Amino acid sequence: MTDAAPAATLARRFTDFIAASPSSYHAAAEVARRLDDAGYTHEDEKTPWTRAAVAPGGHYIVRGGAVIAWQVPETVDPETAVFRIIGSHTDSPGLKLKPRGDVTGPGGWAQAGVEIYGGAVLASWLDRELTLAGRIVLTDGTERLVDTGPVLRVPHLAIHLDRTVNSELTLDRQLHMQPLFAVGDGAPTIGEVIADAAGVDVDDILAHDLITADSQPGRIFGAQQDLLAAGRMDNLSSVFTSLEALLGASSPVHGHIRVLAAFDHEEVGSATTSGAAGPVLEDVLVRVAAAFGADSDATRAMYARSACVSADAAHSVHPNFAGKHDAVNRPVMNAGPVLKVNANQRYATDATTAAEWRRACRAAGVPDQVFAGNNDVPCGSTIGPITATRLGISTVDVGIPLLSMHSARELAGVKDLAWFTAALQAWWEL
Repeated sequence: MTDAAPAATLARRFTDFIAASPSSYHAAAEVARRLDDAGYTHEDEKTPWTRAAVAPGGHYIVRGGAVIAWQVPETVDPETAVFRIIGSHTDSPGLKLKPRGDVTGPGGWAQAGVEIYGGAVLASWLDRELTLAGRIVLTDGTERLVDTGPVLRVPHLAIHLDRTVNSELTLDRQLHMQPLFAVGDGAPTIGEVIADAAGVDVDDILAHDLITADSQPGRIFGAQQDLLAAGRMDNLSSVFTSLEALLGASSPVHGHIRVLAAFDHEEVGSATTSGAAGPVLEDVLVRVAAAFGADSDATRAMYARSACVSADAAHSVHPNFAGKHDAVNRPVMNAGPVLKVNANQRYATDATTAAEWRRACRAAGVPDQVFAGNNDVPCGSTIGPITATRLGISTVDVGIPLLSMHSARELAGVKDLAWFTAALQAWWEL
């Protein structure tokens, strides 16, 4: 069992990671920074890879909001080598700034024109001070990360103006979700707000990928100080724990190439160049195998021997909506990481991959739980089935239990973070 003090320390490090990762691009950059600090080598996708890209030790690439890292053992034989992959995703639902992002509201209100990204719980974005974060592209072709800090807010309508607001709340995605950021004469444009935060001239910004995030820091709370509230825990909880597990694991066993794959765009289907349905992971695996001298057939044989953990958040049983869950297969917070199973293959788990995951949990000495959905409440999906289908690599879907998933501010258990890290590390060490 995990001691409270180390678990709390890990949770505080996690809130620091969240604060540094208000967008998928920031998350990829923060993972890369920590990999650099650990001695990993950044590899250039735009140049041919030689044996240097598979030298013993750590390597990584960044593609947009995705980062792929691999750790090479001292000896690798392509005839017996395997990839041990843990996948996650860096993006979360939110309000994405449109290309022309200025909306002039009545009374002189300056508002940001946004598009809903992913399956956001819209009401959760009301009455919060929001930051706008992501990347901008300048006239010289360079990219720059930007985080405006708390400048946006989507205000709720007062109950005096809508007496049904507590019983019949309906939010129009176009009319009701445009955040305000200034009012009156002299109000800046949203472009000027972004340029000021980035320290550039507004005319130098040619394009942007910017999304909202909750600006309130993560907070440990509760009567036992074992609950954690923060934004973007779906799925930074898996990005962070898999990175901690990678950096904390013992030296890889003979022929095991550990791979951390943090994809972008999972919340909108993963079908992008940096998403799990795109080529980024396969590009890395093929090029790594080729650098070892493996031909196409040998690479496919490596896939057949390999395994993947799809790490994404799971649903804790909700105390106020228990009927939405299965009566037996329903996880609870602070009771261990969750194995996710679905008969219709919304998750890629099967008996073989489930058994290996449970062996890892036992090796780590942590409790484990299982989620299977209520037949009347279809569950979501994640990168697991996508990776398994694209590459043919045996996959298991797991994660920590959350409440308020897809809210601007989600709820997790402090102990689960530590247990999940330990289980992921043990899986890499099997």
